[in-house]
Amino acid sequence: MVFAKIVESEKEYQDAISIRRIVFVEEQDVPLHLELDEYDQGAVHFIAYDGETPFGAGRIREIDDHIGKVERVCILPSYRGKSHGNLMMQCMEDYAASKGFHKLKLHAQSHALAFYEKRNYTITSPEFLDAGIPHRAMEKNIELKEI
Repeated sequence: MVFAKIVESEKEYQDAISIRRIVFVEEQDVPLHLELDEYDQGAVHFIAYDGETPFGAGRIREIDDHIGKVERVCILPSYRGKSHGNLMMQCMEDYAASKGFHKLKLHAQSHALAFYEKRNYTITSPEFLDAGIPHRAMEKNIELKEI
């Protein structure tokens, strides 16, 4: 069974960090000290599994009153193109709505803009480099929801 959930144990947290290392550090050459940062400890982390095999990760942190920032969303290459990114984002958005966030912001890699636009995020910045990778700021208003 394929599912996404909030990280609730040290094993799940380590699984999420492992996915981030594979995608961002190994695949995209992001330096480890930039990928694993000071915000990890205060963020709410998410993990996606196929049975017991982890394949996706992400995190949310509150950056302002009722505004969250979605970060470090990633899916292993062999799981891409199968709507698993949508599963991950829906889980994160549902969590944010249940916590009373009214807006989510993120920095999308430019190649992934269409993915986020299909989820009703809008571009709010010109292109900029983050860890040497082109990005654009995006945001989405969300409705309160109970989960």
